[in-house]
Amino acid sequence: MTVAAVDDDLWSAIGDPTRRRMLDLLLATGAGTATSLSEQLPVTRQAIAKHLGVLDRVGLVHAAPAGRERRYRVDEAQLARAVAQLSSVGAAWDARLRRIKRIAETLERS
Repeated sequence: MTVAAVDDDLWSAIGDPTRRRMLDLLLATGAGTATSLSEQLPVTRQAIAKHLGVLDRVGLVHAAPAGRERRYRVDEAQLARAVAQLSSVGAAWDARLRRIKRIAETLERS
């Protein structure tokens, strides 16, 4: 995977700290509703619902009807894709930093 293959929409969704905390809670509990998540976070149920909509659009969560609410679960395959992208970006930056270090060491010796 190249850095160009990074999904900007996915990382924009993950970039929000509230959404990351929601993903943590869903992973810890297996599933949750907007109501159950709002009881654990300092934001309203309506804000949670909007955040869940963002996560759903990028495929990080999927909803199933649960009475009058929707129960959300993390899509582990999409989360693994995000982790792979992050690893790819990290590896690319590590390679850049090694090149910069070599150049600096060469300049220092000259």
